[in-house]
Amino acid sequence: MKTRTLLLLALACGLSIMLAGAVFLFQLSTQDELAAPIGLGEVAVVGDMSVTVADVVESDGVLDITVRIGGVVDDDGGSGFRLIASGRPISVVPSTETTDGVCLATAIDQQTCHVRFDVSSADGSSRVLFYERGDEQVRWVIA
Repeated sequence: MKTRTLLLLALACGLSIMLAGAVFLFQLSTQDELAAPIGLGEVAVVGDMSVTVADVVESDGVLDITVRIGGVVDDDGGSGFRLIASGRPISVVPSTETTDGVCLATAIDQQTCHVRFDVSSADGSSRVLFYERGDEQVRWVIA
């Protein structure tokens, strides 16, 4: 293969990389702004569900979040909670319960439940709680 052909191919590759970068920058500039986080105690409406983070207590590596949730009868309505701590996803502690039963089932009336996360492996104190329902999402900055 001739040197001229290799140089032309390298030039074409460089131009395509620059074009892809320009398209990516344009996509970033037209992206929607991130919605402000919901405050503790404020009601957030996510799709057909209303969710309120009432209290947050962290002790012995477990983050216990008291939540009021309701609006729809759903056997799996409370499963949309997830936590990011120190930039990493944190798993739910299996003992998620409420006085009325398991926190996963929701009803039309508001119920109070506790969602627990194991944060013992988290490095820092940054905690962001997310709740997703359908294609909508809200977030609470906890610490």
